[in-house]
Amino acid sequence: MPGQWLSWWPDALAWPWALALCLLPPLLLLLPPRRRAAAALRVPWPLARTASSTRGGWVWRSVLWLAWALLCVALARPQQYGPPQQPPVQTRQLMLALDLSGSMSEVDMRLGGRPAARIVVARAVLDDFLARRRGDQVGLVVFGQQAHVMAPVTRDLDSVRAQLADAVVGLAGQETAIGDAVALAVKRLRNQQQGQRVLVLLTDGVNTAGVIDPRKAAELAAHDRVRIYTIAFGGEGGRRLFGLSLPSARNSLDEESLRQMAQLTGGQFFRARNSDELAGIYARIDGLEPVEVAAAVQRLRLERYPPWLAAALALLALAVLLRGRQ
Repeated sequence: MPGQWLSWWPDALAWPWALALCLLPPLLLLLPPRRRAAAALRVPWPLARTASSTRGGWVWRSVLWLAWALLCVALARPQQYGPPQQPPVQTRQLMLALDLSGSMSEVDMRLGGRPAARIVVARAVLDDFLARRRGDQVGLVVFGQQAHVMAPVTRDLDSVRAQLADAVVGLAGQETAIGDAVALAVKRLRNQQQGQRVLVLLTDGVNTAGVIDPRKAAELAAHDRVRIYTIAFGGEGGRRLFGLSLPSARNSLDEESLRQMAQLTGGQFFRARNSDELAGIYARIDGLEPVEVAAAVQRLRLERYPPWLAAALALLALAVLLRGRQ
């Protein structure tokens, strides 16, 4: 029985100030007696009056005081801490690499029923992809002739979307440094936990700049356990003469190299020729990379005032019985 009572002993009080009310009955006894029956302040407690000197009156008054003290404890809301809980949360840690080379200005896409440049469609699809992330950590690398980190891996996806909106063709040069972009993204992902490193690379061309070969960059990614998903993006593009497409370097796509990069790292290669295909690819990647991580430790607070309130009510009932016998 004592052990059962100790199991209800509180770890904390939600309203500890309520314990000060325990001093109210003794303070009322210190008030000077009133000669007139109609007092300025009426107290509903009989113990405010001068109790009789009989043994029964003393017991009755003690029971009332104890009942009042238990009521004050119940009012203070005793609480116990539940066991620590650390529920897993599903999240993803991704680095997005976006091509900003000159060929991304090619107008061979449609968005909202109107012709649109590749970069406009890519930004729109990526913005929608970021808007639907919940609890994910995402970073953004852009590349042209050089590669730059526009946003580190962060949970503040609004800032990533703001940086994405500022990504324009030519910001990093007109050429395409795919290898440098992959190497930079891998470097930024090294601080993430193993098994949770993912790079999604979107490009519409071939590697024409930079100091690191794409295959070598993919080998570095595989060594650091960074999985790469490559997306070859672009429609027909190019200039036309009498309805015929003219050869254009801006039109070329090294799909084989992108496919090898994905295979080396355990990722996948995708080909997107329009906005719908691109949106579908990011939706598939969304389903491919769920990661469970531990959330912050939580301890539930359990209310433990009922036994204190029940004891107070029982003592009040006892006080009524004792008063009736006097």
